[in-house]
Amino acid sequence: MFSNLSRDKDPFEALKYREFSWYVASRFLITMAISFQVVLIGWEIYVLTGSKLMLGFIGLTEAIPAITIALYGGHIADKSEKRNLFLYCIIFFSLLSAFLILITHPWFIASFGKKMTVRLIFLVVFLTGFARGFAGPASFSLSAFLIPKKTYQNGATWSSSAWQLGMVIGAALAGIIYGFIGITKTFSIQLILLIIAIFCITRIQPKHEAKFNATEPFLESVQKGLKFVFQNKIILSCISLDLFAVLFGGAIALLPVFASDILHVGPQGLGILRAAPAIGAIITLLSIAFFPIKKNAGKILLISVAGFGAFIILFGISKNFYFSLFCLMMSGALDGVSVAIRQTILQLETPHEMRGKVSAVNSMFVGSSNEIGEFESGLTASLMGTVRAVVFGGTMTIIIVILTAFYSPSIRKMELNNKEEH
Repeated sequence: MFSNLSRDKDPFEALKYREFSWYVASRFLITMAISFQVVLIGWEIYVLTGSKLMLGFIGLTEAIPAITIALYGGHIADKSEKRNLFLYCIIFFSLLSAFLILITHPWFIASFGKKMTVRLIFLVVFLTGFARGFAGPASFSLSAFLIPKKTYQNGATWSSSAWQLGMVIGAALAGIIYGFIGITKTFSIQLILLIIAIFCITRIQPKHEAKFNATEPFLESVQKGLKFVFQNKIILSCISLDLFAVLFGGAIALLPVFASDILHVGPQGLGILRAAPAIGAIITLLSIAFFPIKKNAGKILLISVAGFGAFIILFGISKNFYFSLFCLMMSGALDGVSVAIRQTILQLETPHEMRGKVSAVNSMFVGSSNEIGEFESGLTASLMGTVRAVVFGGTMTIIIVILTAFYSPSIRKMELNNKEEH
């Protein structure tokens, strides 16, 4: 795969811009905190309800508000000051974290009961999805102002690496710390991470593009964003491929079931399982930072997504904890290629005044497909069993790749070698 890579640039080029370094640090900390929340909520809901379907509803509960508000969030991001909008979103995440500390305390559960606790946890998940609809476009728009265009691919790689590294450390630590000090104190650590992230964001100066039309009507803004994406065949193909691959490859939602009932490794093992895909992605993304993808990017993307589906199938049928870790790590490594290519294409193809809108559309069709994929996995697991559901998802991912390769010649021919110079 990496025969078409070339080491002709400084792999740390983007990080030499001070504000971008603060941005990457904040992204790492925020992702760690969110990873804490995902692992802890998934485990707590399964402990309180024992329901596989409820695990799927966690993802759906977050996806519904994220999708509903995404286009408006992109509109606001394009007409607002980027840094402060992103900052306000993280402050809101911090308030939700503080609320989780309260409602997961043993005293609260004993006083108000498990049903009330579950309902309030789902409320937090819903509000998290709502905030995501603004945070995603704000973050994507902000990052483009922190580095010159020639470093976008390198910047996208480091930004994605920070996200994946946060997933690794956050998922692993969440399970391990939970095993030692319990869920309430672990949520307290999540809150500390978010507070540090807020400090990092304040080290970035406010960013606003003067030519943006702050009075542009919302519907007109939405129409422009959708029209831009659907007329750009490269962006549309990348988004569509990722959408369906993630939609059917959402085995991550069922990890509490695998950790508890199939692999028998408990919450500590769950944390390690959650971290495994991100470990693989980090290895890939760091490799791309040193050896950027230049030629045959489209073909590499298709092969990577198909490989992702294959390793999801192998994970589903595995009964060995260590082989399951290997499969998840490989799925993450191959997914890392997709992330790097898609983020680079979005940065290079999207003008500044459209970044919030395009990020919102991407969030609707790709970002939220993670949560919808989790619902699909929870639903199919409740209908056909956990293992069959994961195998079905991986198989569908491979079928989607084959159909995309056949019907979308633009993605097969996609290159990155010349776009950086424009």
